[in-house]
Amino acid sequence: MPSRSRIAASLLRIAALVVLSTSSAVAVPSRPREARGRSEVVPGIEVLLRDSLHLVRGRRVGLVTNHSGRDRAGVRTIDLLARAPGVRLTAIFGPEHGLGGVARDGEHIASGRDSATGVPVYSLYGERLAPTAAMLADVDVLLYDVQDVGTRGYTFVWTMTLCAEAAGRAGKPFIVLDRPDPIRADVVEGELMRPAYRSFTGLHPVPARYGLTPGELLLHLVRTGRVQANASVVPMVGYRRSMWWDETAMPWVNPSPNVRDAEAALLYPGIVFFEATNLAVGRGTTAPFHVVGAPWLSDAGVIARQLNGLQLPGVRFDSTTRTIARGEMYGGRAIPMISIRITSRDSVRVLDVGAHMMRAIYARHPREWRWKGRGIEELSGSRALRLAVEDGGVERLLARWREEAARFRRESASSFLYAP
Repeated sequence: MPSRSRIAASLLRIAALVVLSTSSAVAVPSRPREARGRSEVVPGIEVLLRDSLHLVRGRRVGLVTNHSGRDRAGVRTIDLLARAPGVRLTAIFGPEHGLGGVARDGEHIASGRDSATGVPVYSLYGERLAPTAAMLADVDVLLYDVQDVGTRGYTFVWTMTLCAEAAGRAGKPFIVLDRPDPIRADVVEGELMRPAYRSFTGLHPVPARYGLTPGELLLHLVRTGRVQANASVVPMVGYRRSMWWDETAMPWVNPSPNVRDAEAALLYPGIVFFEATNLAVGRGTTAPFHVVGAPWLSDAGVIARQLNGLQLPGVRFDSTTRTIARGEMYGGRAIPMISIRITSRDSVRVLDVGAHMMRAIYARHPREWRWKGRGIEELSGSRALRLAVEDGGVERLLARWREEAARFRRESASSFLYAP
């Protein structure tokens, strides 16, 4: 790890470089609130190369990344590090969907080599989910540069935490090259994951929409003792917590095959709940996570009108028919679906949307509805959503979720790196 004097110098140069282990932390200077609007955000990889190359110069570097790890000009972080002076890139680690980000959800990925650099690529979504000691043998420092979507059910941040712990066990520092939360880092929704339902779609007790950047999330988990790691963050420059993706001026790259725009990322935390049922969420259509349906949902229009009658803020519902591509649920069939349209992204609460949709559909189709194992508990955090869908009481559940979300926001505030 760099000395405190060098960290202090970096703080002055790049606005903040946060260094955190299980026993120490460097304070982050506050920034004045800027006027809301589009501004140029500089991602962590560019800040590292411009101002903090001393963190990796003269070291063998391992990199956890995928196709989303790149600078604003579209150059891969892999290539940037491979040609950085004094840096030796020795290992690459790829999360779910692979290095190119095109593998299907849940598809296991094989290891190999990066064709451009010849550096070995170790899959962390196949036989193992974290690097082994042997994989880290030729690594002095492990970096992480992956664009997340701000949702607990996305596996990228859990790959991050497992890699941080693996690096810690090997006595090596772990550095997050920070990136935006595309659905705002100042909005928190949902309940905390209960330990009984931990899985790779939720390893630690954070809400479904946790309102943190990847770097902030890791800092919070280390500070609360849930992750043991020697962790650092190279923060972005120009980022504010209240920013939507389009306000960062950064080019959009699909983080996974079915999250194709920032609105899909916003809908994902609430609509992903349907992945635990026998309703399709639009995979195999042009609008994944914008639609929900099944062959037996012939009354989609009636349910859409019922949902509109609830006057949920920032959203409208309609009925449609979509043909599903072969290879997906209900592939090759045209099925009735409910479409979701965001009318105000600042006011919509997407977990409320998902919970109310589930209850409205279940109430009319209890015989057709099917749960998939304990998937809804792993996605939502407990058995409470299943019970509310089956027996009613969604509003009471959402009130409790709001209380948990507010408490988490207060508790995680000590890990904030960016101004509102």
